Amino acid sequence: MERSELEAWLRLSLTDGVGNGTARKLLGAFGAPEAIFGQAETTLFQIVSPAQAAALGRRPASLSALVATTWDWLCGGDTHHRQIAVLGATNYPSALLTMDDPPLMLYLMGGPPQHTPISEPPADPAVQSDWLASGLRHCIAIVGSRNPTPQGASNARHFGRALASAGLTVVSGLAHGVDGAAHEGALESVSGHSPRLATIAVVGTGLDRVYPKEHRELAHRIAANGLILSEYALGTPPLAANFPKRNRIIAGLAQGTLVVEAALKSGSLITAKLAADQGKEVFAIPGSIHSTQSRGCHSLIRQGAKLVESAQDVLEELRLAPAAVPFDDPAEDASRAAINADQTLLEALGFDPVSLDALQARCAMETAAMQAQLMTLELDGHVARLPGGLFQRVVAH
Repeated sequence: MERSELEAWLRLSLTDGVGNGTARKLLGAFGAPEAIFGQAETTLFQIVSPAQAAALGRRPASLSALVATTWDWLCGGDTHHRQIAVLGATNYPSALLTMDDPPLMLYLMGGPPQHTPISEPPADPAVQSDWLASGLRHCIAIVGSRNPTPQGASNARHFGRALASAGLTVVSGLAHGVDGAAHEGALESVSGHSPRLATIAVVGTGLDRVYPKEHRELAHRIAANGLILSEYALGTPPLAANFPKRNRIIAGLAQGTLVVEAALKSGSLITAKLAADQGKEVFAIPGSIHSTQSRGCHSLIRQGAKLVESAQDVLEELRLAPAAVPFDDPAEDASRAAINADQTLLEALGFDPVSLDALQARCAMETAAMQAQLMTLELDGHVARLPGGLFQRVVAH
């Protein structure tokens, strides 16, 4: 992309009163943004209102600074590829073109690993394009609560790893909780700098910042073995309104959306609805009838979402054959062995949160012995301590 072309696209995106819908009409009528700004106001009146035509004739005050910042970002020398995909360009994800409101511009960071010094030119754009197209062919969105139960976080990580191991690209939003766990699981499916696109993080800020800040290291790992994507210009802060809007991109990129855990009023349900509205599959993992974090999933299942218990359920519904990659590892086998050693207490725990008194009544153990055993199980990751003095069993996959 030439600097003059970048300036025209940014000017279009910054013009007051001209949203994505109007911008698409203008592009359809006149072609490239440069051509739009070359039109007389009387010509623009045929497409837009007089106020919009007047706005298109004014150069936004912030344009020069944004062009300079964005150009420097594109040319920045680091190990992560940076590019901008504009509507209609060859690097624009084709899956988004069927949406009602496709983004005008997309900022992308990440790509196939570079094996050359960062001072040398970046990899062949054709290689980058092929890598991106291949990774976008089969995507699965995994979304859920920002405050999942320990079991919910474990499920998200397991499904992320299993589905990425089967060859799918895991799409999520880099948020706390289920999103982060799904990205982590997908990254566990690759080793070193894999040539495969393992995961895509669709974020609600500019790509010159990471939100939440606790995911900075995770974001760097995603850029090394995946892609970070945003429709927002550099410098855009984490505004609350941006996150529900970005959910349409998560749903749009994926063939299906898996909701791991969600309360009844959850942004994850927005993503699921967007996926359903686009004719995509919606999957939900059931949970305890006593957990508020399961009620959103149960509601989706009642509305027709596919109940899933394993990654294989998702693959079969999408008619995708799993790759010959094992879903389990030796560490998990050791984890199962540890569970078997404390089977009595774990069976007494069940799968719902339980108080210490209720647990003692179930298994009739001495208080000190039971607390010691719970501590051991907690340290081993088989039991989680919840607020309110409750304990919950965590199932290893």
